[in-house]
Amino acid sequence: MTDDLTNDERRNRRAAVVIDHMQGENVQDWDRVMRTFSRPRYELPTGQTHEGRDDVMRYWIEGRTVVPDQRNELIELTHLSDGGVQIEFWLRGTPTTTNRPFEVRLWAVFDFDESDLMTNERVFTATPTAEQIAGTAAS
Repeated sequence: MTDDLTNDERRNRRAAVVIDHMQGENVQDWDRVMRTFSRPRYELPTGQTHEGRDDVMRYWIEGRTVVPDQRNELIELTHLSDGGVQIEFWLRGTPTTTNRPFEVRLWAVFDFDESDLMTNERVFTATPTAEQIAGTAAS
């Protein structure tokens, strides 16, 4: 960690990165979203992992092809003791396959590097346990 940053400054920077990430996803500004990562990586509740710029970009594009109006809305943001950030959020959209809108409550945990950029987003369908946050249990 950069020694000249206080814990509050670090938390504020990381919260701002998460918010920018979420807002970029909502407007499908993929370059903006990519800039929130130092190492793009998603772990999904299905067990799928998308890693690296090309794989993550493909995941975003394919997902928005099926749900072009997909968007998220923050419910709560929590700073974790290990420096990560956990959010609870609504995921909404209308799949082109059904034309029926959905709304799902999800959680995500973001890990960060020393520069306060994300290295991983792990998505959960229920409040993650301490073991899941620590990465010692399956989603």
